[in-house]
Amino acid sequence: MTRDRIPYAVFTLIVAAAGWYTDNPYYLQTLTFIGINTLLALGLNMLMGYAGQISLGHAAFYGIGAYGTAILTVHWHVSPWLALPGAVAAAMLVACIVGIPTLKLSGYYLGMGTLGFGMIVNILFREWSSVTGGASGFVGIPSLELGPISFSSTKNYFYLVWGFVIFSFILCHRIINSRVGRALRAIHDGEKAAAAVGVDTAKLKLQVFILSAAFSALAGFLYAHMVFFISPESFDFIASIRIVTMVVIGGMASVWGSLIGASLLTLLPEWLHAFSEFEMVVYGLILMIIMIFLPKGLTRGLLDMFERARKNK
Repeated sequence: MTRDRIPYAVFTLIVAAAGWYTDNPYYLQTLTFIGINTLLALGLNMLMGYAGQISLGHAAFYGIGAYGTAILTVHWHVSPWLALPGAVAAAMLVACIVGIPTLKLSGYYLGMGTLGFGMIVNILFREWSSVTGGASGFVGIPSLELGPISFSSTKNYFYLVWGFVIFSFILCHRIINSRVGRALRAIHDGEKAAAAVGVDTAKLKLQVFILSAAFSALAGFLYAHMVFFISPESFDFIASIRIVTMVVIGGMASVWGSLIGASLLTLLPEWLHAFSEFEMVVYGLILMIIMIFLPKGLTRGLLDMFERARKNK
């Protein structure tokens, strides 16, 4: 086993042990939500952390994945396993169509462009009631089954979600350590400089935008078949800000930072029930504190603190 695979092997063992020894359905469901949010944060981290492209509308792709599988399985009676590639492909196609003109923008303009896209998609979910169920939501989404295995079991669904997470981690790791990953980091550091040395910046930005949309759609698929009910509120502007917060808190340009950020932001509402009406205020304060004291995120910040402490010994 090569050295860079050891963390993923250890992580897989930890996940397997967590699922094996946790019998409380509530804890298993919470851990499963962490896995779904990790997929969301991981996809956006590839776009923001490595390619340096801002997106404030990524909840739209999350919703496309969820509503895509809901429509295919309920209205058209398609098998959920066939709906999965259909929903992900739909999100990737929309990302391609939107990304071609939008990714010509940069900085705050790109953020505003993606924000507008996310709001349009959310309005579509809310107003196209004959297909999406409108503001009342979409009900009747079936549970997943694979032969004799039923994923209506909380423990089975936990393993399914985290299996996708581990696969996504390995895929991102391979991309990051390839020529494509080095090119993405070059774009992040300086797009004009990267273009000057032969990097096809427009093509790579579009590709990573589509990849991040695919991760979000996969998370949407898993979310829909876990809760069996979806509504536009789950994919609104606040949801997009929550995903951005996960990336920033965990640490941009860090695969493991996506996991840390998703874990904290999933558990935070459980700890702060009293502040549920001030959710955006709490997220804003957390972002301010992180950006002031740990601008590289928790992962990089804690590693830097450890290094300084080790050198001072």
